Amino acid sequence: MKNIFNIQTEQDFLKASLETFHYQYENSGIYRKFVDYLKVSPKKVNSLAEIPFLPIEMFKNHQILDKNITADLFFRSSGTTQMNLSTHWIADESIYQESIYKSFEQFIGRPEDFIFLGLLPSYLEKQHSSLIYMVDYLMKKSARPENGYFLYNHSDLLKLLNTLKDKKIILFGVSFALLDFLDYCTQNGESLSFTENLIVIETGGMKGRKEEMTKNELLKILQEGFKTHKIYSEYSMTELLSQAYSLGNNKYECPKWMKIMVRNAEDPLAYEKEERTGAINIIDLANIHSCAFIATQDLGKLTGNKFQVLGRIDHSDIRGCSLLVS
Repeated sequence: MKNIFNIQTEQDFLKASLETFHYQYENSGIYRKFVDYLKVSPKKVNSLAEIPFLPIEMFKNHQILDKNITADLFFRSSGTTQMNLSTHWIADESIYQESIYKSFEQFIGRPEDFIFLGLLPSYLEKQHSSLIYMVDYLMKKSARPENGYFLYNHSDLLKLLNTLKDKKIILFGVSFALLDFLDYCTQNGESLSFTENLIVIETGGMKGRKEEMTKNELLKILQEGFKTHKIYSEYSMTELLSQAYSLGNNKYECPKWMKIMVRNAEDPLAYEKEERTGAINIIDLANIHSCAFIATQDLGKLTGNKFQVLGRIDHSDIRGCSLLVS
């Protein structure tokens, strides 16, 4: 298969996607079983819309991995110990590293030019987080002595931010932790006087820690609290090896080896037109050794080459694949 990071055109993407589909049908037992269950003939698949997308729940119950590969590294989704968590086995971490670097460079800049701070308590407190791996890797490429993580020591974070005003800073933060930090500043009468050198990237993740709110409401609160005209966002998940970025207004863009398709929430084999809300399907060609075609339970819509994330499908059935769930 052609190097996915060299993809330039829609035709390149289609060719790489079809090659990946045929490879994964032949080499992933779970994916092959799913495709066969849907009675899809691989020889007749000639477009992206004809490719079957594996329900993301499969990562909770099965090892989704190339039969020719063994893997020691894995990422696991966040959740309570009572939950059945998704596990994503990583056969070649260099692919993830290149995806991290090239996505960040495309949308934000060279990692070497920034100091990286992480306000990611819920992820730091659990092992096997793909998000922590990503931020760790960016910190390694940055190699700045100021790089570091913060749990709940908000005073230390504020002090550091106020001493780094003249330097370019990336603050990666899980949503509830960024809100907690702003609450701390308000309650303690601390003055926030950050500059344009600070880029805040929220990574989602309320998970019941605060009152639920829409993404636009969250972004507005963060904009006002950090005194910035826009908050960046990063969209990815345990089951992916690529990241989409929003540079404000909850509108995300994908790198050239990743694509969002919006399926009908009731009919998983039908797709919505632009500006129509549906469920998000993701093609992530960095997932060469697991599954590159994933049907998520996120709701969203497409606008040109950008997409929005609008929430989750609640109490949704896994249509067309109950055979594989148990």
